[in-house]
Amino acid sequence: MLTDLPNVLTLSRIVAIPIVVVFAAWGTPQTDAAACVLFILAGITDYLDGKLARSRHQLSDFGRMFDSIADKLLVGACLMVLAGFLRLPYQSLWPAIIILCREILVSGMREYLAERQARLPVTRLAKWKTGFQMTAIGFLLAGDGTGILLGMPWLPVALIGAVLLWISAVLTLITGWDYLTTGLRHVDL
Repeated sequence: MLTDLPNVLTLSRIVAIPIVVVFAAWGTPQTDAAACVLFILAGITDYLDGKLARSRHQLSDFGRMFDSIADKLLVGACLMVLAGFLRLPYQSLWPAIIILCREILVSGMREYLAERQARLPVTRLAKWKTGFQMTAIGFLLAGDGTGILLGMPWLPVALIGAVLLWISAVLTLITGWDYLTTGLRHVDL
């Protein structure tokens, strides 16, 4: 099971986390660009592992459990390193907090609902939220220094990342509310 390509891709996302964090913490234009590229590659593995698991009929309990965990660890670690090194410009610490709170809420609800034999399926809007969120984090990891490094000093990389993170936060609130109302239907009040 751990040698199945989808599971290897999921584990590679977890292995990439400390490397992305170290590159982002280093804070040079070169390491920011490297953190961004590694984060993008990790995001691609998120797409590929599920697609490959379904197409190869290699669905496993390990993959179902760790795919979600790997995503949350990657997003959480990146948002924390960006916050810790004051790299969340334009008040984008607030959407980062919203995103992390929603992730904890949904994870807790999924755990509770699993005990009750109920599911909380991923919605199409939640997939859009994830796309905006991952793109935003990639831009924020890259920062304005990467724009300069690539010969595009006019490109407001950090501003683009902050705007996308705010959009992601709005989608996060909408999908979080949807998940909460769906989950509460299974709770005895």
